[in-house]
Amino acid sequence: MTSVLLRIRGRIAALLPGRDDLAELRRDPRRDLLAGLTVAVVALPLALGFGVSSGLGAEAGLATAVVAGALAAVFGGSNLQVSGPTGAMTVVLVPIVAAHGPTGVLTVGLMAGAMLVALALLRAGTYMQYVPAPVVEGFTLGIACVIGLQQIPNALGVPRPEGDRVLVVTWHAMEEFARNPNWTAAAFALAVAAVMLAGARRRPTVPFSILAVIAATVVAEVAGLDAAKPIGDLPSGLPAPSLAFLDPGTLGSLLTPAVAVAALAALESLLSASVADGMTVGQKHDPDRELFGQGLANLAAPLFGGVPATGAIARTAVNVRTGAGSRLAALTHAAILAVIVFAAAPLVSRIPLAALAGVLLATAVRMVEVGSLRAMAKATRSDALILVLTAVATLVLDLVYAVIIGLVVAGALALRAVAKQARLEEVPLDRGDHSAEEHALLAEHIVAYRIDGPLFFAGAHRFLLELAEVADVRVVILRMSRVTTIDATGALVLKDAVEKLHRRGIVVMTSGIRAGQRQVLDSVGALELLRLEGREYAGTPEAIKAAHSYLEGAGVMPSLPAPPARSVGEESGGTVG
Repeated sequence: MTSVLLRIRGRIAALLPGRDDLAELRRDPRRDLLAGLTVAVVALPLALGFGVSSGLGAEAGLATAVVAGALAAVFGGSNLQVSGPTGAMTVVLVPIVAAHGPTGVLTVGLMAGAMLVALALLRAGTYMQYVPAPVVEGFTLGIACVIGLQQIPNALGVPRPEGDRVLVVTWHAMEEFARNPNWTAAAFALAVAAVMLAGARRRPTVPFSILAVIAATVVAEVAGLDAAKPIGDLPSGLPAPSLAFLDPGTLGSLLTPAVAVAALAALESLLSASVADGMTVGQKHDPDRELFGQGLANLAAPLFGGVPATGAIARTAVNVRTGAGSRLAALTHAAILAVIVFAAAPLVSRIPLAALAGVLLATAVRMVEVGSLRAMAKATRSDALILVLTAVATLVLDLVYAVIIGLVVAGALALRAVAKQARLEEVPLDRGDHSAEEHALLAEHIVAYRIDGPLFFAGAHRFLLELAEVADVRVVILRMSRVTTIDATGALVLKDAVEKLHRRGIVVMTSGIRAGQRQVLDSVGALELLRLEGREYAGTPEAIKAAHSYLEGAGVMPSLPAPPARSVGEESGGTVG
């Protein structure tokens, strides 16, 4: 018990911030502070909107952005990740609110946080490295499209239509704009986006997003443009931390929703961190630390009335694009939001929503790496298919389904490619000690096949068809030393092929079976069948000798002179398998 506790303590210590993290904060604090300010301006309406959409109110979204954003920045595994409430999480939370009320969401967030910490301790984050690059690229492209389309209602200055499908909402917003056009809002959104995109090319270090938003706000106030709808009233404080919402009797019924929230938080956070790494040079996140940080963030957020949080790709992308280099930027973002809550709410409430929509439209455009997409599409047809499917699923369905579809398709295509590597190849018999005439007689009755590659469920049946069609021989020698892996399906197919050959009077001898493959063959009875009458051999020369003896004893071929005696050293030579 003591050793287990010591291992857990050591694992937790490895996940905590270290001196390297503090050193990163001092590298370029000016750029990080400016990036954090920019992200805070962008995050504010998102936090408020997602809080309202979840059913817990704007205060919940803002509390999540402040509390979870700060803790995930300190304890997370990415220098660039910005965390808070997200649209994907909101979709999951709405049915939980309907079924269990706001207190159910807070309890689910607490349980999900504990699960994320457990996943970090179990090193589950490292499995993220197995997600193929086309899935990540497709996810990034799809999220960029979703972010851009989500801004259409605010960019056009129309009320947000009902619905949770971004394509449907966008279409209804455009219909409403066509009936009642709001050219002021559209002009603000386009102007802010144009300033950001043009400015980033010429002066990438200048925070054009802040300048554009300030300019839009000043113009709207001075000109008295009522059509440029502002953010509106903001809450003026965070509630005191409390566990009053926790009801132990509901934990059992909330377990399944908590698992779903934890899975989404882990998936979205790790994918977002991977995307951030891809948008920079020299940055690489620690997936287990990221899970640990997200877990602590989700343990704390419900105490202040916050909803479950994840790494937010939109805010993270803004953070990267505005020059952030360390976690100081994400900390600054959380601190500024806290200041806004307590001090500057009246000022920020006047920012036009259309201006913020323009910031996110520009961010979505800059997220798309055309060169990377082009290279991925040209790599192979499989990579192109995975990229497109993941992107379309992200846009049409949601993040979880998109990644699942991408992984399933990628796995199926990978299995197909691996299965094609398996070959059943006829190989010439080693002449050994026989003369040319004797060797020709042997070859008339013996055929040797070498199995190369994996023998598993994806390609085993093709192997069965090839092997079972062997004809006009008395002995088949299977050289198995080059079988890289074998599963139960492969072992069963091999057994079936051997049985079919036996029924036709063809003896099967094997050579080179590896030690690691014996358990699988033995579990389905294939090894016992291959050992019939001692017909399994360590090497091919021994199998050929046994085949010669069998044929000679069966009277199938003329007796051949016995081979000259060999020394012990000579008998151990020859080709194995």
